[in-house]
Amino acid sequence: MRHPSVPLAHSLEPEGSSHSRGSAVEPAGFVDDIERELLRTLARLGEQARVAMGPAVPVTDLLAAALRDEIETAEIAALWLTDEPDLDLRLGFARQVGDEARHFEMIAARIRELGADPTADPRTRAHSPVFRYLRGLQTPAERLAAGLVREAVARLKNALLAQVCEARGDADTARLCRDHVGPDEVRHLDFCRKELPRYALTLADQEAARRAVARTLQLAEEATDPSRTAKATSAPPADPSPGGR
Repeated sequence: MRHPSVPLAHSLEPEGSSHSRGSAVEPAGFVDDIERELLRTLARLGEQARVAMGPAVPVTDLLAAALRDEIETAEIAALWLTDEPDLDLRLGFARQVGDEARHFEMIAARIRELGADPTADPRTRAHSPVFRYLRGLQTPAERLAAGLVREAVARLKNALLAQVCEARGDADTARLCRDHVGPDEVRHLDFCRKELPRYALTLADQEAARRAVARTLQLAEEATDPSRTAKATSAPPADPSPGGR
């Protein structure tokens, strides 16, 4: 079933908001605004992801896609921690690197148990557009806002994968997703949610964070439904180039 054409990301500037009047929003309220927008888009993205995980797709293929996501997320967190002066953020990114590496190993082991070969290094393929975009983000506000989106999408896909596996009678893979990967995704999401208000203080920071949210959501939707194009109601911002702050 083809989904109706909809914008890739809703506006993050509701009429009458402090942002639309040219002033910064109170940081906690700013994060609440982003999360409300995120929930709206995740509802749509979840339907797209469910279709992409249809019965014709083997569980091993779904796990292989998750394997690539895990290594790319670990690489991004590693890149971000290297130039982050805030110790709390550095430690948070470092913990995420370890978590994603552990997920990679557990998923690879499960692929082997299912009789498939996980040894094809996902790094031999070009990095995904999401990776290339996240790699170029420079400020904590951008990184935490984009990370909030990325972790929310990861949590959604992991939960859907658990449901799909359970429906197919694969209780072991469903348990891996729910009991091992899932709790870590929640912790990563909470980390971004907790730290973002400390850095989304000025109007410039909040505008940069909003752009990061919109672009990361757009790329997540394009990855889930490749039939979509980048032609939304307004052109997306150009991806940032890697480099120093």
